[in-house]
Amino acid sequence: MKPAQINFVKECLPAAVSAGAAFNLNPLAILAQAAFESGWGTSNLAKESRNYFGLTAYGCSNAYWHGGKTTVKASSYPLNFRRYDTRENSFLDFARLIRNSYRSAWQVSNNLQAYAKEIAYSPYISELNGDNRETYRLSIIQIAQTIQAIMALIVL
Repeated sequence: MKPAQINFVKECLPAAVSAGAAFNLNPLAILAQAAFESGWGTSNLAKESRNYFGLTAYGCSNAYWHGGKTTVKASSYPLNFRRYDTRENSFLDFARLIRNSYRSAWQVSNNLQAYAKEIAYSPYISELNGDNRETYRLSIIQIAQTIQAIMALIVL
């Protein structure tokens, strides 16, 4: 375990627990996905915009995302990503998205293996962007195991 991983869990666990409670979603699944998507909170998007899931700035604002945007230059075109007021709002917005748009993953979130498979093989992942579904699935599971080990250390 690296110090950045331990810090990420300490800093983001409360937001994952809050989002999990609000949307009946496994906080460990949320936290593992945030760690994967944000490089354990080290991505510029996470650090500068509190966007831990790489959510794009499309769609209507809601209770958690108030319409703030960050533009990132992709290889040949700019992409707009959501900018959040708080870390917790990023986690709450993600949990809302999973519950509303990826119900098959949401329904099995208490079984991390099933959740990782459902989310990896859903439209959330885009092979057009170079994503590898099986690598994504395995990464979520492996990261969740690391988080569990960190949580055991923190509790001791």
